[in-house]
Amino acid sequence: MDVLHAILSIFQPATFTYLTLGVLLGVFVGAMPGLTATLAVAILTPLTFWLPPSQGLAMLIGVYNSAIFAGGISAILINTPGTPASIATTWDGYTLSKKGMAGIALSINSIYSVFGGLFSSVILALISFPLAEFALKFGPSEYFALAIFGLSMMVSVSGKSIVKGLLVGVMGLALATVGLDPMLSYPRYTFGKTELLNGFSFIPIMIGLFGLGEVFFQVFESHDVKSVFTRTIGRLFPTLEQIKRMNIPALLSAVIGVVIGAIPGTGGDIASIIAWDQAKRISKHKEEFGKGSVEGLAATCVANNAVIGGAMTTMLTLGLPGDAPTAVLIGALMMYGHPPGPALFRDYPDFVWTIIGLMFVANLVILPIGILGSRIYAKTLTLSKPILWSIIIIFSIIGSYGVNNNPMDLWVVFIAGVFGFIFRKLEFPLGPVILALILGPMAESNLRRALIISHGRWSVFVTHPISLILLSLSALALILPLLRRKKEMKKNGA
Repeated sequence: MDVLHAILSIFQPATFTYLTLGVLLGVFVGAMPGLTATLAVAILTPLTFWLPPSQGLAMLIGVYNSAIFAGGISAILINTPGTPASIATTWDGYTLSKKGMAGIALSINSIYSVFGGLFSSVILALISFPLAEFALKFGPSEYFALAIFGLSMMVSVSGKSIVKGLLVGVMGLALATVGLDPMLSYPRYTFGKTELLNGFSFIPIMIGLFGLGEVFFQVFESHDVKSVFTRTIGRLFPTLEQIKRMNIPALLSAVIGVVIGAIPGTGGDIASIIAWDQAKRISKHKEEFGKGSVEGLAATCVANNAVIGGAMTTMLTLGLPGDAPTAVLIGALMMYGHPPGPALFRDYPDFVWTIIGLMFVANLVILPIGILGSRIYAKTLTLSKPILWSIIIIFSIIGSYGVNNNPMDLWVVFIAGVFGFIFRKLEFPLGPVILALILGPMAESNLRRALIISHGRWSVFVTHPISLILLSLSALALILPLLRRKKEMKKNGA
């Protein structure tokens, strides 16, 4: 009866209309660099207060799901992630676009984003309690080990030179130390500037490195600014052979996304990077990753959307936000008089099933919008270079300033753009910088918490099974690529 009541509630004309409207707004917000899913959900939450809970949540869930998907559109077309969750999508998606395969890349983003969302919705419906119970076991030592595991991916995303990757990774870790000490709130490297007390905002740096850096590089390399981008949209759907190659990485990435999403405080950016790395490890075409791999692109698209179901699981059952957007959704549920937690499942099971049903339907609505709109999105490639450069710069500035309304972020995005250009010219990878900025604070704060709790005993990281497994995987992630390269050099007689 609860499931039937939920189905009838979702397909009421008003509820379905608000869901569709939320999806369309999410596509617009997600495709604009800097305007995150969190921002969209936060802005819309007070506007939905006058709506019935099912209709208000329909709009919020529609925005949340479609904004994560749409972040891949700008990542593929202009090498600028629309949302942080789409950082890893740039690594293969933009390269495919430059090869004249923008249509295939956008279709992969649509199809596999929806697959990730539907897979995680199934998990939310079937095993929400066990998954949330597992995430609850994570303490400071486990979070530190997870951060180290993520940082170990620097080797995999370093491209041709591991040394260059580690150098820019250390640079990212240094930037992550700026601001108030996470334990003692003592200012570090702020030089008396109050604007730096909160540290460097991640989104302006991301937009600068990927967006402005790409524009500066193209301006420098371009010999004929009057010409238009000659890349073709190409075919719209991947071939059967490509689909076969993407199936196993997609399934693995879906599982990774759900598990990472269920861990409070993580998000699609971490999940997509880990999924990309694991897809590379199991692939028979490792040399294509970072150079236009359909497997790598599918893995990132699945993972960052599968995070949603995992995050919703933790949020609904435990009242803990799995990621930033679900933190805002907690406030929305409380505003509707349905605070999340075990009592929600006991007292309002029909409402829970409505939320789960909205997750399913939102992804089904995204699929036709994503595929039918692919050729429209890809038309941006036919714009003249100066016009496209101007659009990217304007969106980058608006997106960077709109996050915190802080004028200093404009300087940050410009300086990051200059460094992005320099790194491109010197062939330094950008991925390790982003990894370090995301995971550096997480690693530092949880390392210190774990040591305080254990009275300074470092053994706390190997006596807890979960942290021991993660640290062991981190060691393998660092050692195996080095051994593989040594083997290749010996084989080539180097």
